[in-house]
Amino acid sequence: MTGVTSPTPQFTAPLLEPAHLAALLRSAAGGGVAPVVLDVRWRLGGPAGRADHEAGHVPGAVFVDLDTELAAPPGPGGRHPLPDAGALQAVLRRAGVSQESRVVAYDDDTGAVAARAWWLLRWAGLPADGVAVLDGGFRAWTAEGLPVTATPSRPAPGDVVVHPGGMPVVGADAAAELARHGVLLDARAGARYRGETEPVDARAGHIPGARNAPATEHLGPDGRWLPPTALARHYEARGVAPVDGRTDRDNGSAEVGAYCGSGVNAAAVVLALEYSGLRPAARPAALYPGSWSEWSADPHRPVATGAEP
Repeated sequence: MTGVTSPTPQFTAPLLEPAHLAALLRSAAGGGVAPVVLDVRWRLGGPAGRADHEAGHVPGAVFVDLDTELAAPPGPGGRHPLPDAGALQAVLRRAGVSQESRVVAYDDDTGAVAARAWWLLRWAGLPADGVAVLDGGFRAWTAEGLPVTATPSRPAPGDVVVHPGGMPVVGADAAAELARHGVLLDARAGARYRGETEPVDARAGHIPGARNAPATEHLGPDGRWLPPTALARHYEARGVAPVDGRTDRDNGSAEVGAYCGSGVNAAAVVLALEYSGLRPAARPAALYPGSWSEWSADPHRPVATGAEP
């Protein structure tokens, strides 16, 4: 399978190679239109990624903070609830995103935070062929010797209008239903899924019926995303069957959703399923944004432990 392509052949979605981004930026310097680049580096427990951005970033990249700009404040809806549409629109416009923009997001870890940005842009209404995650992130960019700058980026304000609903979302009840009658994938590490440890949330374990699919398993030893065929095999082994353009029930494949600790790593599962071809852009898997941080905080919700769903 090849990625979805925009009118510029070098721009591929949902993943874009560092060399291709560099070529697009060089083209823009000669009069072309540059993609908007979002630096979303972040670490659980800190320190904040802004200091890394200020020390060096992809030329033209704008820093966007996961905790304060790609999520609403933590509360009953979890640690990283979906942001208010108006607030997200203001963030994206500040970063230079317009209706016609092509946007690339990167982090410096597993690609999950960049996938959260990718997912939110798609949820906000941007087209599938206009949004990508930088394959390998900032580490791959620097490993290839591509240019880095500490000069602050000050793009012209964008005019994007956020229209929520471009990607499917499920709440706790619908997630439980998916676990019973479809495929609900838990993107957390195996030890957290099994309930052996829980460093962040209220209780240890997983949603009964959910299947463990750690987001870290999307990557090869070099930190790049695995090829589509490998990702397809990975998820088919967890019960995800391909769709053929008809309804899931028409072709016998189960509906699919994903969750994690707070709705960040699960976005990488949605991206991986799209890149694999099992869930094409027109039929993306659903995301449970509240994820385990919401589920585990409700004492009335059941919890399963151990390696089995």
